[in-house]
Amino acid sequence: MQPAFSVIFLTTLTGAAQGLFLALYGTELSGIGALDVSQSQQFLLTGSVVALVLTVLGLIASFFHLGHPERAWRAAAMWRTSWLSREVIALPVFMAGLFVYGASHMLSLGGTRWIGALTMVACLTLFVCTAMIYASIRFLQEWASALTLVNYFLLGCASGLTLATALAALTGFPALVVPYAIAASGVTLLGWITRTASLLRNARLKSKSSLQTAIGIKHPRIVQKSQGLMGGSFNTREFFHGRTASLLRSVKWGFLLLVFPLPLLLLGSGLAVSSAGLLSSAFVLQYIGLLAERWFFFAQANHPQNLYYQTIS
Repeated sequence: MQPAFSVIFLTTLTGAAQGLFLALYGTELSGIGALDVSQSQQFLLTGSVVALVLTVLGLIASFFHLGHPERAWRAAAMWRTSWLSREVIALPVFMAGLFVYGASHMLSLGGTRWIGALTMVACLTLFVCTAMIYASIRFLQEWASALTLVNYFLLGCASGLTLATALAALTGFPALVVPYAIAASGVTLLGWITRTASLLRNARLKSKSSLQTAIGIKHPRIVQKSQGLMGGSFNTREFFHGRTASLLRSVKWGFLLLVFPLPLLLLGSGLAVSSAGLLSSAFVLQYIGLLAERWFFFAQANHPQNLYYQTIS
């Protein structure tokens, strides 16, 4: 498939925001760090603002994927059957929840745990909707797996927790740094295991389609000489990425390094020397790696129509 950078930024930015919010709400419920009321409100407000900014940036990025942005509201019309429509509804609901949650802490309105609980439901719903857009497409075998949902959730939580660690260090809440870093390391390790499992699974896939099934002709020997067009088409632009196998391998090993071992090393080093710079670097490198991971996620999927559109005249 042709990776769309608008969708790459949408899913990685909102994923980090969702993971950050879950870290914030977990802090409020558990009371880790033993913060007083004023400190807790200050940090939870700051974190909510950062998470909201990330979701706004992700939403803006998504509009670049639309041919007619003015008709974006129509994307929600098929919510009964479309995971994309459900995502279109879940994202602004989550953003509204973030806004109310942060405002409640800023104004000391109370009831933040209930507001946080509703926002958490929207957050988890958004994770499911986003992942199921891809996992529900059965003819794209690389995506049609429960691991797609697991990886979207774990990688979003990993980046959000790493961001929470950096945020706590940068804003002067050292009591939160250690528990956040431990949680970020644990979720990153889990994500490493499940993302590796999906790569191993996809490497062993055998295509269920053939040139015969692609064009509906059962003759045992079919040779394509031409696509029948003098140049490219929508199909060749949207479903071919045009990159070499060596580039794909480089991107794969690159994201495996940037998303998992390097952030773990930087988190450990940052804790050892109490360095906000190292902890911040852990998030920056992990996010860059997630951009590469999401690019590879799209590029690795092989659409069955590519069996037909093999050669351009």
